[in-house]
Amino acid sequence: MEIQIGITQFACQIEKESNLQKAEELIRKLAQDGAQIICLQELFASLYFCESENYESFALAEAIPEGTTTQRFQKLAKELEVVIVASLFEKRTTGIYHNTVAVLDADGTYLGKYQKMHIPDDPGFYEKFYFTPGDLGYQVFQTKYAKIGTLICWDQWFPEAARLTAMKGADFLVYPTAIGWDIADDKITQQEQLEAWRTIQKSHAIANGIPVVSVNRIGREGNTDFWGSSFISNAFGKVVYQASINKEELHVETLNLSESAYYRTVWPFFRDRRIETYQGLTKRFLDE
Repeated sequence: MEIQIGITQFACQIEKESNLQKAEELIRKLAQDGAQIICLQELFASLYFCESENYESFALAEAIPEGTTTQRFQKLAKELEVVIVASLFEKRTTGIYHNTVAVLDADGTYLGKYQKMHIPDDPGFYEKFYFTPGDLGYQVFQTKYAKIGTLICWDQWFPEAARLTAMKGADFLVYPTAIGWDIADDKITQQEQLEAWRTIQKSHAIANGIPVVSVNRIGREGNTDFWGSSFISNAFGKVVYQASINKEELHVETLNLSESAYYRTVWPFFRDRRIETYQGLTKRFLDE
């Protein structure tokens, strides 16, 4: 089975409406180019406000699905007959906020949401100030065209999250992302970080026998240069599309989901898992 995956990569502006208009424009272009499922970058409706701890930034959050942004993109999905994976700042209630993906089916139906489970707290990425870890568990959404497993940015570094999502039957994994270098990083450090980011995600494709779609932003925001480099890999980690580091791009890629059956048969990692030996994974650390 073949599906057409569309991804966007762009620099965000301070005005929320400008970003929403930009995303809508790119979605329309991708739909014209044949995309069936369109994946947007992390928190595309704003600048990456987590660079600092600022209470005023909570005003950017919206309810999901009742908020205007979700409803706006539901109408767009229905009009264009495309699935939209939209990364949003969710206000669950006063004092509880999430970094959330809403999945909208090709008839405009709101299928549900995934709330980011792993929340970083690093210089320039103060997400623990803003986001409560998700409590919905790992999610897979059956859309018109495919079954999508949604994870978000920092989730990329955790093989357990990819495995559990794959085990729920995802046809592919998508990672809306906002990641970049500190402007003080030297070229060697930059390259090391970028290669680690690509490698860990390709390993999820290999270990689970399903494609991976990773969508990042570009542009300088504060002390961070977002490194773009959005990519799509097949079910054995081969990169079939690679975006640039610093240019706006939109792309439609044909993914053959039937390849997963081949790779899972020839490389039967699921068959050979020793599940009775993995109890230690539920602990923080195995002390001697």
